[in-house]
Amino acid sequence: MNKVVASAQEAIADIHDGAVLMLGGFGLCGIPEHCIAALVEKGTKNLTCISNNAGVDDFGIGLMLQHRQVKKMISSYVGENAEFERQLLSGELEVELIPQGTLATRCMAAGYGMPAIFTPAGVGTEVAEGKEIRIFNGKEYLLEYAFDADFAIVKAWKGDTMGNLIFKETARNFNPMMAMAGKITIAEVEELVPAGTLDPDHIHTPGIYVHRIFQGNHFEKRIEQRTLRPRS
Repeated sequence: MNKVVASAQEAIADIHDGAVLMLGGFGLCGIPEHCIAALVEKGTKNLTCISNNAGVDDFGIGLMLQHRQVKKMISSYVGENAEFERQLLSGELEVELIPQGTLATRCMAAGYGMPAIFTPAGVGTEVAEGKEIRIFNGKEYLLEYAFDADFAIVKAWKGDTMGNLIFKETARNFNPMMAMAGKITIAEVEELVPAGTLDPDHIHTPGIYVHRIFQGNHFEKRIEQRTLRPRS
């Protein structure tokens, strides 16, 4: 089955107002920047975004926040985005902050078809408010539900026409587990090759999880905070 689409615009064409999206990436590393730009261009509204972070003011999910497209953010870190802070403090944006490991495991549970997980992370904190607590071997654990996302949007280094994906270095962050978890998974890649080209031992996400794939023409790969050592 050939899963290739021509562009980001075609890939996200059926993402509707009010959809729940998973967006891969860690900081600005490995984010699906072409799909985000296409969503900004399309103007899709009232989105719930599940992502490790909220981008920066003028890049990544930060662009969607600027255009008031995000209704709710589910994240573990949001510290690089002034517009995010403004919307949160003004009550314009609903936010669910959860521990990073819990975020990852709730993604993984969705991919595995598990309805929920138990985790000790957050016990005794605000994270635990309103949640069921169970005791196993004398230790308290929170019940956390698997995510239920309409779409997962990920970015990979290489992919083939069957949707098999390889992630490069740090971009292998939330992308593989989110690719497993969406009802529809969209992948943008730096290099798209014919099926059978990739070494099966190097594939991180099997194509069975991926529904649409396209090759991006240019990736900015911006760095959040560039820190340089003075020249000697």
